[in-house]
Amino acid sequence: MQRLYDFLRRHPAWVDAFWAVVLLGVSAVSVVNLDGTPGHQGTVPEGMAVSAALCAVVALRRRFPEPMLLVAVVIGLVQLVLDVETTVADFAMLVITYTVAAVGARWASRLALAVSLCAATVAQMRWPEEQASFPGQVAIAVFQTVPFALAWVLGDSMRTRRAYFAQLEERAARLEKEREAQAKVAVAAERARIARELHDVVAHNVSVMVVQADGAAYVMDAAPDQAKKALETISSTGRQALAEMRRLLGVLRTGEHQESGEYVPQPDVEQIDDLVEQCRSSGLPVDFKVEGTPRPLPSGVELTAYRIVQEALTNTRKHGGPNAGASVRLVYFDDGLGLLVEDDGKGAPHELYEEGGADGQGHGLIGMRERVGMVGGTLDAGPRPGGGFRISALLPLKPAH
Repeated sequence: MQRLYDFLRRHPAWVDAFWAVVLLGVSAVSVVNLDGTPGHQGTVPEGMAVSAALCAVVALRRRFPEPMLLVAVVIGLVQLVLDVETTVADFAMLVITYTVAAVGARWASRLALAVSLCAATVAQMRWPEEQASFPGQVAIAVFQTVPFALAWVLGDSMRTRRAYFAQLEERAARLEKEREAQAKVAVAAERARIARELHDVVAHNVSVMVVQADGAAYVMDAAPDQAKKALETISSTGRQALAEMRRLLGVLRTGEHQESGEYVPQPDVEQIDDLVEQCRSSGLPVDFKVEGTPRPLPSGVELTAYRIVQEALTNTRKHGGPNAGASVRLVYFDDGLGLLVEDDGKGAPHELYEEGGADGQGHGLIGMRERVGMVGGTLDAGPRPGGGFRISALLPLKPAH
């Protein structure tokens, strides 16, 4: 049955042709049996011609709904002129009324409604029931008009339903495109975030490892203990870098279940102290102070603060020159977190900081500004009078949602 139903849906014209043939056969029998019946008007050839034309309307109603409506109206007028009484084939009037109301143009739908409401009354006036009184004839006309009105209402309801489903499909397609666009934007943002994280991790930790390796090689023979301490710093820094990179690269993995303890959490404000100690052990003097009352901060603000300090100290180590020192101030305000990182080194041109380093290949201050902008903060960076570099940031404390 399902195959038959699918076949009929794929070939609606064949279905209409089949019912047109059935209607023609029934109409032919009706016309022949009524021929010569007392009170019956019209001859067999005229009745068969009208029936055939009406059956053709049924067969072609889906392909040409508006023309078939006009053909049906003309056939109805021919019936009136030739005095051919209604037969079974006039059922085609109901079918074409429903069709144009469902799929036809608006003018055709209105015309079908007007003709349908008048057809039964005109037919009753042309061929009245001789044995019925006037109220009875009115009742018959009204009774015959009801099916036409119902056919038009049903067809118009189908039109409205199709339009509604078409609108739903269009809306679903539009939402799907918007979802795809939002997903692409989210993927791009996530990639940019991971790129910034990787830059900060690699730039800082590798910089520390290079400085320590150079120092160890320099004092290897003269001060073995100091060289050993430098190697230990390289080892711990490398492990920290690997742990953070493992966490970041784990974000890119899909379909895998990692244990919660495999990756370290994101850095926060409390780890700035460890970061400063790491810089001090690598040979960069850093003065670190916290002002105000420490309190829990949104995770995005804490990560941004940590990365700004990390990037600033890395740039100091790379561009500050020998004997450079730095200071870090962390200030808790009522409505924000302030950061001030300064160094007194010889420094490099401001453009190198903007490009992210002397090689011009990193993110540098561009990455800082992106991070600060993501949390709605402000960043001010530039050379200090008399030498050195200053980075000042204000991060608003937005309530977590």
